[in-house]
Amino acid sequence: MTIDPITLSVLQNGLNQVCNEMDLAFVRSAFSPVIAEALDRSDGIYHRDTGELIAQGELGLPVFVGTMQFTVQAVIDNVRRNHVELHEGDVFIVNDPYLGGTHLMDVKFVQPYFHDGRLWCWLANTGHWPDTGGMVPGGFSANATEVEQEGLRLPPVKLYKQGELDHEILSIILSNIRIADQRIGDIKAQAAALSTGQKRLAALLARYGAGTVEQAIAELKRRAARQMRERIAAIPDGTYTGEAFVDSDGVVNEPLRIAMTITKSGRTADDAKLVFDMSGSSPPCRGPMNSVIATTKSSIYLAVKHVFPDVAINAGTFEPLEIVEPDGTFLYARYPRPVSGCAAEVSQRIAEAVFAALGHAIPGQLFGAPAGTSGNLGVGGWDPKKKRAYVMYVISGGGYGGSPAGDGLSNGCSTIGISKTTPIEIMEQLYPVLFEEYSLHEGSGGAGEHRGGFGVNYRIRLRRGEARVSMVMDHGRSGPPGALGGAAGGVNTVAIVRNGQTHVPEHLSKDQDIAIGAGDLICVSTPGGGGYGDPARRDPEALRRDLARGYYTRGQAARFRTG
Repeated sequence: MTIDPITLSVLQNGLNQVCNEMDLAFVRSAFSPVIAEALDRSDGIYHRDTGELIAQGELGLPVFVGTMQFTVQAVIDNVRRNHVELHEGDVFIVNDPYLGGTHLMDVKFVQPYFHDGRLWCWLANTGHWPDTGGMVPGGFSANATEVEQEGLRLPPVKLYKQGELDHEILSIILSNIRIADQRIGDIKAQAAALSTGQKRLAALLARYGAGTVEQAIAELKRRAARQMRERIAAIPDGTYTGEAFVDSDGVVNEPLRIAMTITKSGRTADDAKLVFDMSGSSPPCRGPMNSVIATTKSSIYLAVKHVFPDVAINAGTFEPLEIVEPDGTFLYARYPRPVSGCAAEVSQRIAEAVFAALGHAIPGQLFGAPAGTSGNLGVGGWDPKKKRAYVMYVISGGGYGGSPAGDGLSNGCSTIGISKTTPIEIMEQLYPVLFEEYSLHEGSGGAGEHRGGFGVNYRIRLRRGEARVSMVMDHGRSGPPGALGGAAGGVNTVAIVRNGQTHVPEHLSKDQDIAIGAGDLICVSTPGGGGYGDPARRDPEALRRDLARGYYTRGQAARFRTG
């Protein structure tokens, strides 16, 4: 029986809605601001046998699109290899980066879903926990040389068994992380999101029947693959190269190169494909900027999705994308390489290299590079007024690149997701800090016919007590590159003012365990986006408007006249 188009569309939206409601349940019940306010989480439905993506919430982080299916596959492998019995209400917890993960702070819950007594699919979600132990509060160690220094690593184990929380496993987890008393709220929120998914999926299956829904899933996968091949077919056949650089690994103060080669072949929706080869990239590094293979692959998936945003998301979307595994490089981390920067930073450099390569093939569809850093800042200490420990995690926006459509967006979220900065009022309420400035990073937009968007400046003053500051950021050496003659955006800068003395990290965008006291300042400026097109061709009226608004000084505006 062929499923009719209307039913197919209804079921596609119905599956997505299940995931959307999981996302909302997670956000609304989470304790940590990084989940409840910054939206650093994702939920999805995965195939019972292969672990492949069936549907993911529209409100989830794009970088988790690929990594979560690899995590589910790791859980399936564990179940088969160890003959683990599955029951309704079981929930596995896992954050092992080498088992389809990202960094240790991204904790996954994976649950088997049963329908009519048989395993029908897997439900899974990811939430960024503000701390999982390790050398520094928040987990973003800039100097770690092995994964054990980054925090507690969890293989797939059942945290819930037939609906009951395993308090022995929970006690092990809570005994190895900071602010442990606050984690139970996030754990129950994460489990509640899966419970919401079960209820909504059960209603969908009851209404349309399991057979019809399974038929729709197979057809949606086939159509997504064909749709992606149609987009790829329009790219001229050939081999295209691009590159991107990570500032440093946090230990050795030298840049890491991502060498991207993309080969396009096939001229129809039946055979078009892209092959990605990064084997010429830098070797494994000592510091935490290694990327696990799941994150490396997911970074390519999300980059291509940025180029072709109208293609639906499921496992079929990725079928025309072949990735040569970059073994022997820092983009294929193996135990015990540290990886805290892989998902938040290296992933965005990989996407940037994809944009650079495809810019040679389809220049009219690409854009200047976005800021390309999540701006990870961790501040941990003791609040003497509230008499409790805290870990404050700050992510920040940056400029988007200029494009054929116009100037880049200012203070946009990172390439890898929809996460946003936690509202300042929330952070000032929860933590002993005062934001003395939050403003546009004027002048940071790369010059171009369509300029890049602007990053942000912020200054945080510690109001009381003592704290330790760590950051893993990027684009401190050079700004996001422009496209078709556009100039690079402004760079990321960090400065810590202690007792009137200014400390600038040796690695510019990475440092850890900087002790500060009451009255000290943390000053950050995030990158702007790269410009698009010849700066000399910018509309004079648009340039005058930029000057009138204070976006550029007259000296900076000279970039547009000289190109």
